[in-house]
Amino acid sequence: MDFSGKTILLTGASSGIGKAILVELSKYDCTVITLARRLDVLLALKNESRNNPARIYAFQCDVSDKINVTTVFGEILKQFPRIDAAILDAGVAFRNPIEEFDITIAEKTINTNVLGLIYCVSQLLPMFMSQKSGLLIGVSSLADERGFPKSGLYNASKAAATKFLEGIRIELMSYGVKVLTVKPGFVETPMTAQNESKMPLLWSPEKAAKYICAKIQKEKRIIAFPFLMHMSILLLRIMPPKLFDILAGGHYKEISK
Repeated sequence: MDFSGKTILLTGASSGIGKAILVELSKYDCTVITLARRLDVLLALKNESRNNPARIYAFQCDVSDKINVTTVFGEILKQFPRIDAAILDAGVAFRNPIEEFDITIAEKTINTNVLGLIYCVSQLLPMFMSQKSGLLIGVSSLADERGFPKSGLYNASKAAATKFLEGIRIELMSYGVKVLTVKPGFVETPMTAQNESKMPLLWSPEKAAKYICAKIQKEKRIIAFPFLMHMSILLLRIMPPKLFDILAGGHYKEISK
């Protein structure tokens, strides 16, 4: 897909990877529909990009709120009769150690990272299936393969997102709609700032956005990076549970000191 002349919807556009993707897309002669909870931030980013080729529209939306998503997408779909690509990046991450386990954090994580993704997809499916084209891009994580200490909720939410995207990708093939899954490693964002341990192969959001946009244009089904971390995660996936527990347990003791 060439971004020029296309209409692209982007959630989670106010910070982190989403913000960097917006900046990258603004360089193209395209229309970008941005969504985030903080409308003031979106409007500021729109103003900063006013001299760039892209036409940017901003909508306030909390993807974890089904009614809000339905209302906002209703407005968007009336205003934009065709959307060529949707990059669903909205997400949250919280550290939730077992000693302080908080069900509220569990609800926020699942409601945003899983249900928020599904709510948005449900609004886009009729249009994409009717026009028999389009790219549906969901941002998951390399953290979707195993459950790590203090991050089990985040890992679970991203695993659910990955499997959901994989399932609908196969179903939508017959409609000409392509589903891409983005699986970043560590990226320097407000979400990763809370991590207590070292983050190997840490990418800047700008580097991640350039990579993601380049791979979206090539319509790559799985956009996983960095390469070395992706390979390491694949090894962890096939690692016997007992060995993984020993390694992860040792790491947990180290970061808990």
